[in-house]
Amino acid sequence: MLIVMRQDASDEDINRVIAAIEAKGWEAKPIPGGERIAIGILRNEGPVDPALFLDMPGVKEAIPVSKPYKLVSREMKPEKTVISLGDGEVRIGDGGLAIMAGPCAVESEQQALETAWAVKEAGARLFRAGAFKPRTSPYSFQGLRQKGLEILARVREETGLFIVTEATDHDVCDLVEEYADVIQIGTRNMQNYRLLQRAGQARKPVLLKRGMWATVDEFLMAAEYIMAGGNHQVMLCERGIRTFTKHSRNTLDLNAIPYIQRESHLPIVVDPSHAAGRRYQVAPLAKAAAVMGIDGLLIEVHIEPEKAFSDGPQSLTPAQFKELTSELASMGIGF
Repeated sequence: MLIVMRQDASDEDINRVIAAIEAKGWEAKPIPGGERIAIGILRNEGPVDPALFLDMPGVKEAIPVSKPYKLVSREMKPEKTVISLGDGEVRIGDGGLAIMAGPCAVESEQQALETAWAVKEAGARLFRAGAFKPRTSPYSFQGLRQKGLEILARVREETGLFIVTEATDHDVCDLVEEYADVIQIGTRNMQNYRLLQRAGQARKPVLLKRGMWATVDEFLMAAEYIMAGGNHQVMLCERGIRTFTKHSRNTLDLNAIPYIQRESHLPIVVDPSHAAGRRYQVAPLAKAAAVMGIDGLLIEVHIEPEKAFSDGPQSLTPAQFKELTSELASMGIGF
């Protein structure tokens, strides 16, 4: 249930509604809007009778919320969420396309800085790179860990790019929150509920990747975990799902984009690199996603992909990345 307050509702009116919700043993979640405040009712086990609230002072209407994901739903918040970085230097969800680019992993300070300057020149506003790398094989490169985070901090200081990097577990999230501007939760951790709850306590925006076997509704419920913890700065990242195909690493689920845009107010980012797994497929998938009105692209770029410690075959060179952003600009897409 969503209780929508009148524009002239007083603080006393709002507090009275919150008290009435809590008296029933439910949770009240105030949701500020552009013109008025709404109050979501959470943790109710069955339907809520609108009559309990409609006659209260300051209440405009009571709207049933039918979805299991409530805070994520457009029923609960019809207007689009906008995530602001810095002093509004980057606004994700505000109509433009936020470009997030960089290598799969931080390998050295020189590699990170050279790549960062290259992607910034081509139009990126955020630098993505992993300091902690969950890998299928225990023998593969696992990342530089805290040293990698320190390098990312240097990249931000020298280039002005905002930093996106992954938190792989609950304890690592503390470190990532200290160094990064956006905390990424990867596909393998989409249903790591302890990590999601920790991200819900973070004071930084969260980029949540869809699990490789997850339905869209499971994806949205994972975002609900983060928002239920109090962090409403969540971006959803479609990165491809496992299917029976062999011509690409994963299958980019473009069908999910309009569905999520209808169901949720959260910004949508697409990662064509992990969907493709092959360099030549990245740009076409990126352009296809961009014309669907997404809010951001997450693209892997490496100065020497053939020498990359991880994901070299799907990484664009700086020249290829610049060509892609030029093509996006020629399509009338602003970023």
